[in-house]
Amino acid sequence: MKKTAAFFTLGCKVNYCETEGLQELFERAGYRIVDFDDQADVYVINTCTVTRNSEHKSRKAIRRAKRLSPEAMIVATGCYAQGKPDQLRDMEQVDLIIGNRDRENLPAIIDSLGDNSILEIVTPYSGETRFEMLPQVKHRGRTRGFLKIQDGCNQYCSYCIIPYVRGPLRSLPPAEVLVRAQALIESGCREIVLTGIHLGLYGVDLGETNLTSLLRELKALPGLLRLRLSSLEPWDITPELVEEIIDSQIICPHLHLPLQSGDSEILKMMNRPYEAVEYLYLARWLKQEIPDLSLSSDVIVGFPGERKENHRRSMELIAEIGFSRLHVFRFSARPGTKAAAMPGQLPGEIKEKRSKEMIALGEEMASNYRRKFLGTNQPVLVEKVEPYQWAEGLTPHYLRVKIDTKIKGLHWRGNVIRARLEKEEGSIIRAFSTR
Repeated sequence: MKKTAAFFTLGCKVNYCETEGLQELFERAGYRIVDFDDQADVYVINTCTVTRNSEHKSRKAIRRAKRLSPEAMIVATGCYAQGKPDQLRDMEQVDLIIGNRDRENLPAIIDSLGDNSILEIVTPYSGETRFEMLPQVKHRGRTRGFLKIQDGCNQYCSYCIIPYVRGPLRSLPPAEVLVRAQALIESGCREIVLTGIHLGLYGVDLGETNLTSLLRELKALPGLLRLRLSSLEPWDITPELVEEIIDSQIICPHLHLPLQSGDSEILKMMNRPYEAVEYLYLARWLKQEIPDLSLSSDVIVGFPGERKENHRRSMELIAEIGFSRLHVFRFSARPGTKAAAMPGQLPGEIKEKRSKEMIALGEEMASNYRRKFLGTNQPVLVEKVEPYQWAEGLTPHYLRVKIDTKIKGLHWRGNVIRARLEKEEGSIIRAFSTR
């Protein structure tokens, strides 16, 4: 009987990409992948350390796995394992701690472990760090596929632990990107989402290539309908990249550019290399150049020393920009970062209040953006179908749409369907097919 493995992932899209690669690795080693709620021989928890809450959820998942199958091998990997192996070492449930490196032979490492032995494989990063080559994932007919092409960050924002647990900049060579993208297309993916820790600096470590030149090569691949960029830093936006988006029918008019604060004083303390007004001018220019651009962002509330007026200015700037989506994070002090040691740490109740205010603003802006498209016909890439009821998918502008199907739609999955957007229902737009 085949051994079984179950996986649980916390954190960003890069983590999810890596979990898919690890699953493929285990399948090639003869394991059968089961749901995390099922009993398994091995549980792999891909952890996150970006906030205190994500660390808590990581530990919770580890304990849950051990309760599900007390005799199972429990593996903790990912950013929490890389940054704080000592905390995981103190957990009696963990058998193997392995960071963000050296995972290409993980099944063999597990097979080599003896009973009642705990192994820790956490290698510090150096300037010679290579790109981790987890295997190509078989997406088995999924309509959207995520492709990790970059890792590492050298920005060292004062609040962020990621450069310490992800290491220096490194990129997947363009030839390998094209091979993996073609494999995704052949497995049924119609949209590819490019992901990375600092995606905009793709190719800096390789020389003679960059994100824009890679996009030119990718959009020429036969069978690819859409390319989407997961997240870019504001300072990585270039006229050449914008021209590539404008001139392409494949690259989605959707940019996620983390703002983090709309107040210049706070941005300086965060070590973000721009002022609030510079971001505002960038947003205005992008919206002018790319019609109906979906511009989403991240913002942190309750940063150390943030006064009422800082928060107010941030709210006002964000409202003026008018994002299509806004992800709001309460500041979480990460030991080892500069912000964790800054004076003026704010109490939880103030962070909670400001978070609620910012979330309400984000929901209002998102609704305003969705309503712009009501009454228009839009192409929807259908991801799932409930027969005789609805078909659900995304537009190029990252609007989630449910199309009423009735007797139609049984074979729409993986196809682009023209739909008239009619009614906003929460974060979803109801529509009917004009096909």
